[in-house]
Amino acid sequence: MGVWAGPWALWAGPWAVWAGPGALWACRCVTPPPALEVGADLPAGPALERWLGEPVRAAVLPTALFLTNKKGFPVLSRAHQRLVGRLLRLEVQVVLSGAPRHGGRPLAAYLQYLEHLGQHRPPPSAYELFARGYEDYLQAPLQPLMDNLESQTYEVFEKDPIKYAQYQQAIYKCLLDRVPEEEKDSNVQVVLVLGAGRGPLVHAALRAGRQAGRRLRLYAVEKNPNAVVTLESWQYEEWGAQVTVVARDMREWRAPEGADLMVSELLGSFGDNELSPECLDGAQHCLKADGVSIPCAYTSFLAPVASSKLYNEVRGCREPDRHPQAQFETPYVVRLHNFHQLAPPRPCFSFRHPKPDPAQDNARYRRLSWRVGVDTALHGFAGYFEATLYGDVGLSIRPETHSPGMFSWFPIFFPIKQPLAVRAGEEVAVSFWRCATPKKVWYEWAVTAPACSALHNPAGRSYTIGL
Repeated sequence: MGVWAGPWALWAGPWAVWAGPGALWACRCVTPPPALEVGADLPAGPALERWLGEPVRAAVLPTALFLTNKKGFPVLSRAHQRLVGRLLRLEVQVVLSGAPRHGGRPLAAYLQYLEHLGQHRPPPSAYELFARGYEDYLQAPLQPLMDNLESQTYEVFEKDPIKYAQYQQAIYKCLLDRVPEEEKDSNVQVVLVLGAGRGPLVHAALRAGRQAGRRLRLYAVEKNPNAVVTLESWQYEEWGAQVTVVARDMREWRAPEGADLMVSELLGSFGDNELSPECLDGAQHCLKADGVSIPCAYTSFLAPVASSKLYNEVRGCREPDRHPQAQFETPYVVRLHNFHQLAPPRPCFSFRHPKPDPAQDNARYRRLSWRVGVDTALHGFAGYFEATLYGDVGLSIRPETHSPGMFSWFPIFFPIKQPLAVRAGEEVAVSFWRCATPKKVWYEWAVTAPACSALHNPAGRSYTIGL
């Protein structure tokens, strides 16, 4: 932000006004490439999306693009207005070029109009507000089974207003189905809250019990000693004898009575990547034969993406004590922002609980393919999940079905070592493995079309999830 002296430019916030015959040349020199010069005829949607996935730093708007409204002021068409809004979300510098063309109005009139567009954009959603500052920022996925989460991490997740409302609704509907109205005073439902953290799921279950008018007896099972302190404080101050706090690993604990319902929030950005299948299988012996798990099912999704920004971020993550290309064999949790999704996500791995044989491992293999509509590049794959909690109540971070307002999960990104050029109409295909041993779980992946890539993370050499 600032004002430039001389004949070249006036900078004000995200806008720039250029004067003089050297305007475009000056823009290309002071702003790192690439820069887009916007024409009167915008490309089709897929081509435009492809360009908005590039690390564009500036967009040049010629004054010839502007229309004249009834009062003689310069304005943009609706399509160009939407484009400017998209560019501003990506923090692209918008550069105005050319001489005034609208009834003797000065260049300042164009700038005022652009400022008006910027000020009247739709307000950010709760998800966008939460994600502000995390755009395209790579984070290591959590491993709550192997590592004890910090209080700050719990605090962030506990602020999600949607997730726990959905859990409460799922438990409420389950209780109504399991306990007839005439039995509500005599039938006590035993509920296991597995991985209870600092207690938000316990609170949700108790609220659901009161809402349904059903009696509950709860066991809050948590292995993190720091979180157990908070659970015991809640038990002493509010929950009382209705809740028993169990400081154990859920896979090793033997419940004193069979459970009607086990509730957990062990899902990661890819559904199973925080070892929800292994944890719930290990605790299934505590569940009655007709018992219910919430969630009862979840599916991971993958989509091919292009993002020079993310590829370069990954390339910069090299660590001297790891495999030379380990950064490309590691998944990252990331708020995807400056990217282009080449095709809609497709389902990858699915899990259901309880399952017929909990001793069976959760290894999986899937080959997925997509048809790409524009010339582009492939830099990796975005991962999402959908979960069914109970009945028609669910959670999703898949873009097409994202639970409105929920921010507990960002997508996961699986990079590839070498970007691949993809032509319009070509197929992109990937083979994806979920590998499991008694000690660890890891993913392996390899592109098989339009060309074959190396196998990423063979035998878990760069990234594993500890059991």
